[in-house]
Amino acid sequence: MVKRRHWLERVEQQWRRRSILWLRGVRRAGKTSLAQSLANTEYFDCELPRVRRGMEDPEAFLQGLRGKRVALDEVHRLPNPSELLKIAADHFPTVRILATGSSTLGASSRFGDTLTGRKTELWLTPMIEADLAGFGDTDLPHRLLHGGLPPFFLSPEPPERDFQEWMDAYWAKDIQELFRLERRASFQRFVELLMAQSGGIFEATRFAAPCEVSRTTISNYLAVLEATSVALVLRPFSSRRSTEIIAAPKVYGFDTGFVCAYRGWTHLRPDDLGRLWEHYVLNELIAQLQTADLRYWRDKQGHEVDLIWQPRGKPPLAIECKWSARDFDPANMTVFARAYPKAELVVTTPDARPVFTRQYSGVRIKFLTLDRLVQRVAGK
Repeated sequence: MVKRRHWLERVEQQWRRRSILWLRGVRRAGKTSLAQSLANTEYFDCELPRVRRGMEDPEAFLQGLRGKRVALDEVHRLPNPSELLKIAADHFPTVRILATGSSTLGASSRFGDTLTGRKTELWLTPMIEADLAGFGDTDLPHRLLHGGLPPFFLSPEPPERDFQEWMDAYWAKDIQELFRLERRASFQRFVELLMAQSGGIFEATRFAAPCEVSRTTISNYLAVLEATSVALVLRPFSSRRSTEIIAAPKVYGFDTGFVCAYRGWTHLRPDDLGRLWEHYVLNELIAQLQTADLRYWRDKQGHEVDLIWQPRGKPPLAIECKWSARDFDPANMTVFARAYPKAELVVTTPDARPVFTRQYSGVRIKFLTLDRLVQRVAGK
């Protein structure tokens, strides 16, 4: 079993903060493997009826686990999962529990209590740079084409049939059990269109007619995809200038493999690598920051910056994602710099070795590899 050391360390860090850790991530992201690879941890698969029967009396179940570390996989299969976790947090603080699920804790009606103040959360994203060496393959184009779900990444050829099987299971086990949506064909058509147009500005009305549903339904579908981390929604960065886009979000598919599959790509051209690199950088930053609260910037003249990160009380960090430094055009960054002169400007590209800085019309822009960008964002 591959040990994803970055994520194992994050689990240990979170357990030092609180006794209950909610591990979320999309289907087949590796939650079960991660739970099973934790040292000195007793594993329970809540999909099994006998396991669920053993938890019908939460106090009796927890009584025998004092001082132990426990993984409760697919905990939302329990009739009342939040009751067990709340009792554990309040009355059995020496029991360290890792509970896994596909969505955010408050997204499903199964959870009557979101355990505010009683738990921490960890978002297991598709594979990041730290995972590649552990899986024995640092071929980045392979990761972009196959995606970051470990079984798909390890497939020698793009697993086209597996993408559809994943989507079928997502509908049956996540959507139906957690949200009880209707009109499967409309929902799946929406997902297909969203993946094919991944990274574009989202307008609900453009999807309503092809999916044969209302604009309101499309907005509800997007909320479900965001809650289950299948869609990453970036709102615009703005200081409310009249020249800036302030409302329309950009929406990204959660994984480059699915984006490739729904665009019909079986091999990647140079232009494709550039588009997917932006998705990969976004995934890496979300994994490190544990938040999707990144932004993009666009003005009404069409100037755009890929990603904006602004920690509270600090100037914005503007990030452009380029597969090669020679592909960078400074026009958008320089317009942003005039509007936000205190901003730090960065281009992240695989070929920025060593780090270097260039000046364009008096504007300084730093070129970084992704690992150096992560260090910068994480404050290391």
